[in-house]
Amino acid sequence: MNDTHSTLIKQLCERIAESDNTPLYLKFAETVKMAVRTGILPPGNILPGERDLSQLTGVSRITVRKAMEMLDEQGVVIRSRGFGTQINDKFEYSLKEAKGFSQQVALRGKTPNTLWINKSIVNCPDDVAEQLKISAGSQVFMLKRIRYVDEDPVSIEESYVPVALINNADDIGMSLYDYFRSQNIIPQRTKSKVSARMPDVEFQSHIKLDDAVPVLVIKQLAFDHLNRPIEYSINLCRSDMYVFVSEE
Repeated sequence: MNDTHSTLIKQLCERIAESDNTPLYLKFAETVKMAVRTGILPPGNILPGERDLSQLTGVSRITVRKAMEMLDEQGVVIRSRGFGTQINDKFEYSLKEAKGFSQQVALRGKTPNTLWINKSIVNCPDDVAEQLKISAGSQVFMLKRIRYVDEDPVSIEESYVPVALINNADDIGMSLYDYFRSQNIIPQRTKSKVSARMPDVEFQSHIKLDDAVPVLVIKQLAFDHLNRPIEYSINLCRSDMYVFVSEE
């Protein structure tokens, strides 16, 4: 067993021994996620097998399997028969859940961040107005930011939101969806289109990328619990760091 796995086993045993009411599989999964977040488990690292983890930590294989299934669902690990369980080296982003970027990153044991480039009121472009079901030329907030996962810039996102849905753009912190929820606007579902193109000068100025690596273009319309369009976004994403999951 290497030093990385020895450190993980030590942390797992310490967490499992703590006397609280958290289910063992959650203690196990949370410890693995924290090890990923803090860099103890680097991307691509192959974990010991379920039997070894069970024997080394003193919990049942059923508990280990349940924790690994949870981590797999959250995109923290990739499980494959004959290959084992590997720490995901890409950020798996769900196109079917209206959770927002920051929440999805945090759920996968990683650290999100946002660098705002622009928060301004503009006249809505015709194609965006059609998506948001508002009159062409209506005023909307244009919100542009660079998204980070564990300090690595991964995407540039440009969002359009009807002005009536934002009282003060300065109140929007790292997450637009958190702001929506604070205003009792509940993001419920999304509709997305994905394409690819080569990175342009603007993208390269913010996110250095090999010229041969394409950029994924995600155009996404978000709806609230009343089925109203609340945000239309255009996301330019690094294709070497993202895996997108859509409706099955």
